[in-house]
Amino acid sequence: MNKKTNDHFSLFWNIAFTLLLLLIGLGAGYIFVTSMAARTYVLEINQQLYGDVAKHIVKETQPIKSGKPDTSATHDIMHSMMVINPSLEVYLLDTTGKIIDYVVPYSKVKLDRVDLGPIKTFLANSKPQLILGKDPKQPDEENIFSTAPIYENEQLSGYAYVILASETRNSITSALSMHYIMNLGGRLFYLILAATLLIGLLAFWRLTRNLRRIISVVKRFQEGDYDARISEKDQGSLAILGDTFNEMAEKVTESIEQLKSVDRLRQELIGNVSHDLRTPLAIMQGYIETLQMKEEHITAEERKKYLQTVMDSSEKLSRLIAQLFEYSKLEAQQIVPQKEPFPIQELCQDIVFKYQVLAQEKDITLDWNAPRDLPMVFADIGLVERVLQNLLDNALKHTPAGGQVSIQLENMTEGVCIMVADTGPGIPEAQQPHIFERYRQLETKKTTATGSGLGLAIVKKILEIHQSTIHVRNREQSGAEFWFQLPMAVG
Repeated sequence: MNKKTNDHFSLFWNIAFTLLLLLIGLGAGYIFVTSMAARTYVLEINQQLYGDVAKHIVKETQPIKSGKPDTSATHDIMHSMMVINPSLEVYLLDTTGKIIDYVVPYSKVKLDRVDLGPIKTFLANSKPQLILGKDPKQPDEENIFSTAPIYENEQLSGYAYVILASETRNSITSALSMHYIMNLGGRLFYLILAATLLIGLLAFWRLTRNLRRIISVVKRFQEGDYDARISEKDQGSLAILGDTFNEMAEKVTESIEQLKSVDRLRQELIGNVSHDLRTPLAIMQGYIETLQMKEEHITAEERKKYLQTVMDSSEKLSRLIAQLFEYSKLEAQQIVPQKEPFPIQELCQDIVFKYQVLAQEKDITLDWNAPRDLPMVFADIGLVERVLQNLLDNALKHTPAGGQVSIQLENMTEGVCIMVADTGPGIPEAQQPHIFERYRQLETKKTTATGSGLGLAIVKKILEIHQSTIHVRNREQSGAEFWFQLPMAVG
């Protein structure tokens, strides 16, 4: 038997043992409550049956004459009644509760006074009710009694006070009652215990069956079976647990897939970056070696050309490294935008002015257009400038000579829309969803432009931390349009 099975049985027997202890405790409580109820029932029955004994004593004789007990007359009738019921103990009390005479077998009376409170309650009570009074032979105990007032010349002269259950009778009755209760209760207890335990074990076995199935699925998931799920059939009454595990498993599986995807992209990124880093380095190394080898035979014009090539490769290498650092910071959420109100049209004007020289070199027309009443936007001016620079770099890169690149600003209900359009070859629809992925370059034969493939990915990340989205579509004539929105500054 393996460890998993042992764990299942251990859980079952722990529950079973807990149930057994609970049932034993309930059984003991049942016997205790039953014994107390039975004792109370017996006392109440006896009090109802013999509650008129004191009246009969008073009726048959005059227990008190001239304020003193009539010993000769009362003792005869008291003894006669005690012969009929030996458990009776007869006392005569004065009006204050003091014992002035008694007929009590065997034991010595230890009290000289009885509390009149229970006596008055008994005499005033018209409904069957258990009333206990002090037992003169057992000062610490209360017992059932019968009582009746004694009148002499229509004046209250005392009370007849009869203890209905003597000490001897109580001990015998208690022993018999306990024997009866233990006999009946014991049998009933064991019967109920066995039946309840059996039913409980079957119920717990059924309940833990679903739990065992759930544990089995969890073990499979732990061992690497990420498709393991808890079916509705296996959930039973533990549907919440099953649904919670299934939701957790889905999230864990999604996280694992995301990690795998990130790892694949990381490997692709390393491979592509390594290639792009190697290319300018190889060019730089080749031309530097050429300069060294032909140092005495190279002309000044060739030297200038070679050095310019080395410089261009060095600048390309610097840009690539800067983009890698920038993208890694954005992806690690290390860049927090410092948002402030600023006029977006002025920023666009400055950027277009800076890019005019590069556009003229490529024979590309670069312009911008904005309405006069354009509101200020609320964003990080430096990061928005980086977005526009990357979009312009991408547009100029894919626009042939004689083409046009433009920035269009438009006032929208949700904010200000910024659009960068070009007259290049456009972007195939199949590639449009992927061009913002890191290190994904446009695959087209209509342009020879090259780059690191991080420019548009950086644009997407910057806009995401501004709670905005970059969109792309092909123009009706030719070229592509990129656009996004920035919120208006409030106040």
